[in-house]
Amino acid sequence: MLSEPKITAFLPTVKPQQSKQFYRNTLGLKLVSEDNYALEFKGKESLLRITIVDEFKPQSFTVLGFKIEEIVTEVKSLTKKGVKFEKYNSLKQDDLGIWISPSKARIAWFKDPDGNLLSLTQYA
Repeated sequence: MLSEPKITAFLPTVKPQQSKQFYRNTLGLKLVSEDNYALEFKGKESLLRITIVDEFKPQSFTVLGFKIEEIVTEVKSLTKKGVKFEKYNSLKQDDLGIWISPSKARIAWFKDPDGNLLSLTQYA
């Protein structure tokens, strides 16, 4: 069954060196593999494969999210490392860029070096 194996997430990059620095040094993921085709990182229970591509146009929606325990601490920590959190006119976000969803989950968005939209979510 496909519910058994661990899931690998895929993202594209046209900037592999910047992506390697961002995902390893800024976000703190462990680089476990690197070749001419992709960078592979390990999270707690997942793999993230950053595939090297020749061309890429980022999407306007979230393509990867991180479930975290304490969003304020994480947002402040990443901000100190130079991560800029997105602000949207259509959402009521606090000064850190955190929005409280109808389910009471707290969410903040940021982009990687290629413009992939990522999120942090602290569930209620």
